[in-house]
Amino acid sequence: MNTRLAAPSTVFASPDNNTAAEPPEHRGLRRDEVRLLVADERGISHRLFRELPEHLRPGDLLVVNISATLPGEVDGRAPGRGPVVVHVASRLDDGQWVVELRTAPDACCPILDGRDGEVISLPGGIRLRLFSPYPRAGSSPTGHGNRLWRAQLIGAADLGGHLARHGRPIAYGYLHARYGLDEYQTVFATRSGSAEMPSAGRPFTTELVTRLVTAGITIAPITLHTGVSSQDAGEAPQPEWFEVPEPTARLVNVTRSAGGRVVAVGTTVTRALESAAESGGSVSPRSGWTDLVITPEHGVRVVDGLITGWHNPEASHLLLVEAVAGPSLTQRAYDAAVAHRYLWHEFGDTGLLLAR
Repeated sequence: MNTRLAAPSTVFASPDNNTAAEPPEHRGLRRDEVRLLVADERGISHRLFRELPEHLRPGDLLVVNISATLPGEVDGRAPGRGPVVVHVASRLDDGQWVVELRTAPDACCPILDGRDGEVISLPGGIRLRLFSPYPRAGSSPTGHGNRLWRAQLIGAADLGGHLARHGRPIAYGYLHARYGLDEYQTVFATRSGSAEMPSAGRPFTTELVTRLVTAGITIAPITLHTGVSSQDAGEAPQPEWFEVPEPTARLVNVTRSAGGRVVAVGTTVTRALESAAESGGSVSPRSGWTDLVITPEHGVRVVDGLITGWHNPEASHLLLVEAVAGPSLTQRAYDAAVAHRYLWHEFGDTGLLLAR
């Protein structure tokens, strides 16, 4: 089954030369000193993230993701295949796990020829058996091979505890070095469960949060546990577990009725809020698994603005950005980000895109 998404209308040159290869603190910056591109109907401006309060209004609502990052990468070995890198994406309700196999040693490429029943040995005697492709066979964009698998633990074992002892944060080859788990946590991270950092929240500091609140900007939490973000071009995001609690749903509705703006801190927050949105634009408390794919055709009902990092060409996240900000504003923002050499990926620069 081919599940390839339509390509985003936003087109720009590959940002390979504009990659943040280490956290900003390793570049001599504070977290909130990464650059912030502000894009709205008035135009484009270039600021620092610590200036965010100047671009929001009293009565606006920032919604943040409180999911904390797990050490979801671990080395493994498969008979007949040799060393592999295992990325643990999420734990399912039935106790199975979603995993991705990638090439060793640098996890640069997905392994698409996994087999039903294949056993992966992890350090410390833990073994995983691939059970079935996830979410279904042939669900890669091309319809050939399977990137994600359901996996079962063989015997009595605690994979979460095993990762805490032997795992490390999921990382890719564009980084200069390995960085500790603390580097992958946001100031909001209180609920473990994400395979990869909800990185739009990383530039926030406690001092910045204080300034936002004293400026009359409300901050409310949701949870969305991220899966692995290494999708191929055109590949839809995987199902992810989320929760929009009752106080946050109420704040969203009150903000909208009072004329304030709901600004999502990240695509994860956008997905969670829109998964809890009713047809009339109100938000209800909700939790569970969401497979919502937000595109310009689908549109958004709740989110008026988005704080986000910069996504690769043809990434499905670009469709979500276009749905919030509109294709024209998204294109102008990316053109400016490329021209001014903003830094990409989880330790990079950010954008604030505000819809008309």
